[in-house]
Amino acid sequence: MPVQTALWKVGEQPVRLVGAALPSERLLETMILASPQMLSDEWMLIGQQSDTGFGGRVDLLAIAPDASLVLIELKRDRTPREVVAQALDYAGWVERLESQDIDQIYGRFRPGRNLANDFKERYGRDLVEEELNQTHQIIVVASALDESTERIVGYLNAREVPINVLFFQVFAFGDEQILSRSWLLDPVRTQANAAATSAGPNEPWNGEFYGSFGVDENRSWEDAVKYGFFSAGGGAWYSRTLQLLDPGSRLWVKVPGQGFVGVGIVAGRVQPANLFRVNTADGLKSIYDAPRAGKYLDYFRDDANMCEYFVPVRWLQTVPVDRAVYEVGLFGNQNSVCQPTAPKWRHTVERLKSLFPNHSEQRA
Repeated sequence: MPVQTALWKVGEQPVRLVGAALPSERLLETMILASPQMLSDEWMLIGQQSDTGFGGRVDLLAIAPDASLVLIELKRDRTPREVVAQALDYAGWVERLESQDIDQIYGRFRPGRNLANDFKERYGRDLVEEELNQTHQIIVVASALDESTERIVGYLNAREVPINVLFFQVFAFGDEQILSRSWLLDPVRTQANAAATSAGPNEPWNGEFYGSFGVDENRSWEDAVKYGFFSAGGGAWYSRTLQLLDPGSRLWVKVPGQGFVGVGIVAGRVQPANLFRVNTADGLKSIYDAPRAGKYLDYFRDDANMCEYFVPVRWLQTVPVDRAVYEVGLFGNQNSVCQPTAPKWRHTVERLKSLFPNHSEQRA
């Protein structure tokens, strides 16, 4: 049934806040432009009212940390079904955007600014042209949704179309108004659907997981091998896809910019940093009390959104980073974990199996 949020004022006698409405649906777009975090802490807005060239305008366009695009359509005065249909229509235009088109869109949105420079400043890595707009998400922003439209969105998502609905509901609080936000579907599934596909033909997922392990002062591959884990953190976009990993899953790990460094079997569920324990010579210890090379965002250890998250892994075969396997044509992606459906992933796994012969050890 359609999403509904209820709020109460805290007190010995709680008071339920009354539902209200914004003076204008266009006010929501103004608020989002002033504070894009209302949509997501993970996206950077790059366009507004972008002309599709066939009589339509995309309300908002954003870019994610993996250089994929996010098409955002606001309901405004349209019915929910109309805005979903419009968003799907516009997605065909987004899919065909080339790097120069995206540069021009950003130039109109932020005159005098450079997309590559701003992307690096925001996400701490270079904007690689080959990664730009390989995938995209479709986000519908609405204050209400009928059951028929909800079924349509659910049907599309179940078939790996990366579409979701973000609800904003308004409540009266004295003379002021409060805005609440909630997702129709778990955003980890929408992100996973986007990461799995790529521009061009796709095929059924082969059951093999891809993992991107960013090595820096916060994360050490030597630690991961020694203690048996895979980790990611620094925001929900980076850590939430770890939820895709079930015990028994096989995970192929790549260090960005270096190559593939190992394959292992997932041995447990994802855990936040403050709960994760490792075996040491002195017994079971918190990762933060164990001898380690990485910091694992220790300054965020109690922040559920920003902290490092860990997945226990039984490594089947690993190599040091300086011996990472890199070949032209192998799959790569900036999502921490994904279930690729691009044909390149099948080729990559077949090649890696020959290079990591211990991959076939009995799964847990």
